[in-house]
Amino acid sequence: MKLLIDFFPIILFFAAFKVWGIYVATGVAIAATVVQIAYLRAKHGKVEPMQWLSLGVIVLFGGATLLAHSETFIKWKPTVLYWLMGSTLLIGQLFFRKNFIQNLMGGQMDLPDAAWRAMNWSWTGFFAAMGGINLWVAYHFDTETWVNFKLFGGLGLMLLFVLAQALFLSRYVKDTDNAKDPLA
Repeated sequence: MKLLIDFFPIILFFAAFKVWGIYVATGVAIAATVVQIAYLRAKHGKVEPMQWLSLGVIVLFGGATLLAHSETFIKWKPTVLYWLMGSTLLIGQLFFRKNFIQNLMGGQMDLPDAAWRAMNWSWTGFFAAMGGINLWVAYHFDTETWVNFKLFGGLGLMLLFVLAQALFLSRYVKDTDNAKDPLA
């Protein structure tokens, strides 16, 4: 259910684009993100900082798209989000000596500091690359191709990256299943 809530705005954006075009889709994405935030606030009593940031970016860049009647702004939105996330990880590591990936996931995994640092740097690089790839697609292809990339290409690259991270982390996961199967 959480995955559906997280992807609610982008799925509606994609569907609205296919039927009505970029400007209606942008308005739908803004409205869907507002509804998403309201739902999360009502259901859980709080909203994660990245979700607030996402709301701010979609309202700012989506609003600029609608006011200026220029799709350039909405095409920049994913890049801005990716680069803000990557910059947050970078600044946290370099200036505050905080590994935000470790802060986020440390309760779920026990990893050596070097592995946490490698994950932080790899996510920083991934977000930087995704921002660049988004702009390349936005400026070298038509809007329909960009929208398709935003949904399928972006999610596909994210899935591949997460799988690569899982493979990297697998060497650090300790086997906690020491019990013998009684049927063996």
